[in-house]
Amino acid sequence: MRLFNLAGNVAVVTGGNGGIGLGMARGLGEAGASLVITGRNKDKNKTALEELQKLGTEVCAVTADITDLESCRRMMAETMERFGRLDILVNNAGTNIRRQPQEYTLEEWHTVINTNLTGAMLCCQLAYPLMLKVGHGKIINIGSMMSIFGAPFAAAYAASKGGIVQYTKALATAWAKDNIQVNAVLPGWIDTELTRRAKAEIEGLHERVLARTPAGRWGIPEDHAGIAVFLASEASDFITGSTITVDGGYSIQA
Repeated sequence: MRLFNLAGNVAVVTGGNGGIGLGMARGLGEAGASLVITGRNKDKNKTALEELQKLGTEVCAVTADITDLESCRRMMAETMERFGRLDILVNNAGTNIRRQPQEYTLEEWHTVINTNLTGAMLCCQLAYPLMLKVGHGKIINIGSMMSIFGAPFAAAYAASKGGIVQYTKALATAWAKDNIQVNAVLPGWIDTELTRRAKAEIEGLHERVLARTPAGRWGIPEDHAGIAVFLASEASDFITGSTITVDGGYSIQA
């Protein structure tokens, strides 16, 4: 279907070497987009690159740290050198440090905020002039259930993901005139490397998630392929500043 055809588009997916980022990258690639996946771990980048290439996707992997401005600049420069354009940006790279609020060190707080929120800001700022050149753009920011709920073990993470939602709205209002749509996806409890650590660290988490989720299961990265394609495609041209949950119904339960 033409509305969902991403052929000729180039997408950068930060944290695209695993988890939700890789699930979204698969969807974008299968819809025809060329991909740049980024991450700090070269080995994970290589594994993800090979997986995506097997799908027939035109893709390159860039080792980058989104908390570092110069690293972000190199990432965008390599994207332009390889593909000559940028149409889609997925700000997925993220981290979490689980502590009670009073226990965070300043360094730990900055680590989470800089990765999840400031890193997205840097990527958006660098993507903006590139999207202006092609006359359009799609930015997909990855929030979380912690954008709308609180948890005693996730103060820094919740602050960063709540910030992502408000930052998304600000960008949407600022860049609508430039034909750039900016939306946020709020994943629920998804089975990833990050949440597997949470299961191990938080007693009873697995059972509580299953009990509250109407779908009766944890999500998987592939559950995000469709929403990525939708928000990256012409099908969503009149949607901006929105937050869309992908959570199996978790957020609608009382």
